[in-house]
Amino acid sequence: MKRVYLLLAATLVIITICTSGCLSSPKDRDVLFQSSTISALSEGVFDGDLTYKDLRQHGDFGLGTFDDLDGEMIALAGEFYQIKADGKAYLVEDSMETPFAVVTLFEPDKAVSLDKVLDYEQLKQYLDSMLPTNDIFYAIKAEGAFKYIKARSVPTQSKPYPSLAEALEGQTIFEFHDVTGSLVGFWCPSYVEGINVPGYHFHFITSDRKAGGHLLDCRTESAKIEIDYTSEFFMMLLGD
Repeated sequence: MKRVYLLLAATLVIITICTSGCLSSPKDRDVLFQSSTISALSEGVFDGDLTYKDLRQHGDFGLGTFDDLDGEMIALAGEFYQIKADGKAYLVEDSMETPFAVVTLFEPDKAVSLDKVLDYEQLKQYLDSMLPTNDIFYAIKAEGAFKYIKARSVPTQSKPYPSLAEALEGQTIFEFHDVTGSLVGFWCPSYVEGINVPGYHFHFITSDRKAGGHLLDCRTESAKIEIDYTSEFFMMLLGD
């Protein structure tokens, strides 16, 4: 198997082709590590080709999905969870695989307390005011009490795979009221469109780690927001 790595730092792009077994990434801990691209996932490339055992080497915080698009992944404090179509959270086994995932070693550079009600659009505007530049990546955690959370997950897909948009037609919606938990996600710059999702992308998990999903909407109550400035991007493409 050939593994292709893409390191993107500022305006410098370096492409390195490694042989099987090359899973090292830059030593700098402020690195966003990504497997595959959002464009590939959008086009229905749902076959997992990176194990979660290998993914754990690159981060303790992040999001993604699973082989056959079987639910939403959320990684928090080194624990990886699978939110399946039933809305429940399951611990991820090392042997499971992902077709798309984004992780980092979470070391916050900024922390603030939020003690007011904001809907999702207002929350994104609030976060915008805290980002020092639009040129780098940010890992963001918001942990606390929420008046409302709307989230989703998707059922496992069968071959021939549909597009992501078609798969999402069968998504399951979950609503949580007066719940405590964590939003885990990233802000990505506009220049990575097609590679990742420009702007904000969050997954949610309850504080008891029993339920969650891909965030669609929310209303905050009180939360601690932590932001990790992440200046390097490292992408791995796997293929036969």
